[in-house]
Amino acid sequence: KLTFDWTGYRPPVPQSPGLHRFDDYPLSELVDYIDWMPFFNAWEFHGRFPRILDDPTVGEACRALYGDARRLLARLIDGHWLRASAVAGFFPANGRGDDIEVYADESRQRVLARLHHLRQQRRKRADLHNDCLADFVAQRDTGVADYVGAFAVTAGIGLDACVARFEADHDDYSAIILKALADRLAEAFAERLHQIVRTELWGYAAGERLDNEALIAEGYRGIRPAPGYPACPDHTEKQTLWELLDVERKTGIQLTETYAMLPTAAVSGWYFSHPEARYFAVGKLGRDQVEDYASRKGWPMEAVERWLSANLGYEPGAAATGGSA
Repeated sequence: KLTFDWTGYRPPVPQSPGLHRFDDYPLSELVDYIDWMPFFNAWEFHGRFPRILDDPTVGEACRALYGDARRLLARLIDGHWLRASAVAGFFPANGRGDDIEVYADESRQRVLARLHHLRQQRRKRADLHNDCLADFVAQRDTGVADYVGAFAVTAGIGLDACVARFEADHDDYSAIILKALADRLAEAFAERLHQIVRTELWGYAAGERLDNEALIAEGYRGIRPAPGYPACPDHTEKQTLWELLDVERKTGIQLTETYAMLPTAAVSGWYFSHPEARYFAVGKLGRDQVEDYASRKGWPMEAVERWLSANLGYEPGAAATGGSA
């Protein structure tokens, strides 16, 4: 387990605590935050942007695609085809084992929510740790008053109607580009919002000056892991995030029964400010941890196994071995 020396560490206090809503955020301000490489990956082009535009094999095709995308991007911005919306919030919080307690106020007496996390179990060298996101928040028994943040953004409000118009005109090419652009704008909004959080709202990196290349390379303090991704693979934890931020009412983003987000051009996750916070993959889980996780969530084992099926290091229903994967 990763343990920090919390003695003398003073977690940054959010400069603007509570919830912050961003409605109809200007798409023009997101263009410079776009990471274009995943756009080309969606068309099965691989490399690095912008070098891929000059690639001797695929450069010509990539330049043509990029030109079409930039022209459509200009049209959708000028025509206000899409609307971007977001909400972010910051809360007093402390770790309780592998969970994080989120509190109603600075008295830290009433628990608003518990964020359930999972710990790596694969064997590592003695000098390496089995990480859990709860490690990056001070445990309650340290007496250190820590914080956690949450966010949800979309740049896809109005997307379905625009796509339907292109498809009605049998212009599937433009429809596909538009959906890919909406995804890129949503990710760009998540990047821009995280920057606002670090430099203004939470404010722990007020002097940060990073260009887009440095942002894409995650050259900043703090992380924003998303439920369903490697560090926190349980999609159902989005429900807690939705309740904490009142996401649907404040942004229009809905959760489906399978915890997918609608509009699909959306990003959500947690904010951690600790300077040592980093991304990792939980990987395969032993039955012992899954049983503990089910107990912490108050869910039947079968339900938890279903949602964590990709991470199980054992066969559900098989005899328990008691060891970790």
